[in-house]
Amino acid sequence: MRDRNQIDWNVWMDTYKEGFRAFEAFARFNYAVAGDVLEAGFAQAKATLGARAGFGTQGTQALADLLEKQAELGSQLSEKIRERAQEFSTLAAEVQDSVGSFASAATHRTRGNGRSHSRKAA
Repeated sequence: MRDRNQIDWNVWMDTYKEGFRAFEAFARFNYAVAGDVLEAGFAQAKATLGARAGFGTQGTQALADLLEKQAELGSQLSEKIRERAQEFSTLAAEVQDSVGSFASAATHRTRGNGRSHSRKAA
């Protein structure tokens, strides 16, 4: 019979591996979102600088073109963010499922080793 105070290092390491996998998935997701926002910022700056050059010759038309371009870029970013929100929802569901199945497997292993912590009523 195993000592109740002995640490099962395999379970401990599996727990950390599962946690790091989830952390990595969320970090990669946040990196992708940050890239989308950065690209949108660059596109906005490029549109503004391009319109600025045209203000001297055709001010009204350049301003209308700038506003149209900014609206288009805003729509593109909102579409990307909507897609990322759906991706996040899927990612969260996958992580929740993974953690839930890992927890039930760990509970099953613990009970299978005769290490149940439940107490009987006296």
